[in-house]
Amino acid sequence: MQYRKLGKTGYNISEVSLGTWQVGGKWGSDFNHENAETIINAAIDKGINFIDTSDVYSDGLSEAAVAKVVKSRSEKIYIATKCGRQLDPHVSEAYTPDSIRKFVEASLKNMNMETLDLIQLHCPPTDVFYRPEIFEVFDQLKTEGKIKNLGVSVEKVEEALKAIEYPNVTTIQIVFNIFRQRPMELFFPEAKRKDVGIIARVPLASGLLTGKMSEESTFEKDDHRFFNRNGEMFDKGETFSGVDFSKGLAAVSELQAILPSDMSLPIMALKWILMNNEVSCIIPGASSEEQILSNIKASEAEALNYEIQQKIKTIYTSKIKQDVHQLW
Repeated sequence: MQYRKLGKTGYNISEVSLGTWQVGGKWGSDFNHENAETIINAAIDKGINFIDTSDVYSDGLSEAAVAKVVKSRSEKIYIATKCGRQLDPHVSEAYTPDSIRKFVEASLKNMNMETLDLIQLHCPPTDVFYRPEIFEVFDQLKTEGKIKNLGVSVEKVEEALKAIEYPNVTTIQIVFNIFRQRPMELFFPEAKRKDVGIIARVPLASGLLTGKMSEESTFEKDDHRFFNRNGEMFDKGETFSGVDFSKGLAAVSELQAILPSDMSLPIMALKWILMNNEVSCIIPGASSEEQILSNIKASEAEALNYEIQQKIKTIYTSKIKQDVHQLW
């Protein structure tokens, strides 16, 4: 495992880390505590030392499971959680210093911790980024010893650029993968200039970049890949990175045709992200120990050569860019 600095936090974290949206099972299924503990322990065994969770993942069960395992280990493991998505309705007006404080204190209680390594606003509405009082409350929480660092998970490049105007924002979590390349154009250089850590989420485009899907693929009714393809429940960019499923499959077919002989599509997709030095880590999810073992191969894999990188760029430009590039 290779390690990288997470911006101003100073944390030295595994470049392949762990996202826990589905760590207790597949998306939408009942939380499996035994499976969660197996996956998290396997991740730590393989050198992963940064785990991303949220208070809304399985209604706090993910947070509790992560903290339980981390406390049972001797290694230094950094936990990043998120807050804000419990607000209903999820609108800018619902974000207040008081509501933020309550979320932070609830996470601390849920994980039985005194201080959070990293707390992230969880994809707040765009208007929240123009409200300084929401960001100021985290300075107070830090002074009180309840948090160490503030980060923001965003949907759009515009939001990422606005967030890093606040000096207390240390990390940005953003969708970045072969099908969502815009962040590298303006945001990455700005984040580097301000020493902001970049956490690349949805690195496999909700499984589309695994190459294991087809037009015949089906998803359970409580899986966001079934019910959110057009943004019915939340930003459609969270589902298949906003890419039309059929168009995505066509692009995947072209990506498979250029695979290096010793590399699978998901490893190539993850390695492509890691070729961007501005990225601090990727946080692919896992619903099994086998997926952990597969994901970490990206850290060990050889760098993609220039020819492969150019072919990937061409596929994105010809098949995907016109539908997603300016939306996020």
